[in-house]
Amino acid sequence: MAKTLVVFQGKNIRRTWFNNEWWFSVVDIIGALTQTDRARKYWSDLKTKLQDEGFEVSEKIGQLKLMAEDGKVRLTDCANTKNIFRIIQSIPSPKAEPFKQWLAQVGYERVQEIEDPELSQKRMKELYKSEIRCSTLTPT
Repeated sequence: MAKTLVVFQGKNIRRTWFNNEWWFSVVDIIGALTQTDRARKYWSDLKTKLQDEGFEVSEKIGQLKLMAEDGKVRLTDCANTKNIFRIIQSIPSPKAEPFKQWLAQVGYERVQEIEDPELSQKRMKELYKSEIRCSTLTPT
């Protein structure tokens, strides 16, 4: 199961490869779109609204293990691309359209990696090198 961070307009979005598709942290996306410090609360309220609209949250959202800011792995509400688009539609934000375009690009990159596995290896090497640089710059 691949795990990685991607960046949308300076905000980290956690994602994981699950059931042959990318699943994204819902709270990270909400935080990026709303600029709120209370993304978990926003998500809690939005879940209620979505359920009232007939969106089966319990069937569409999965809890997957992602690395938290404190370095611990925790179960996190995640959604695949299709359901992320549905959630985004319920968030009044001028950043929604750029986010949809960004999400489409992320999906396109994965298709390229499937067609050419060397691209995936190259991206993993770049990610590893950047993590090494970050860890050597971080004081312990």
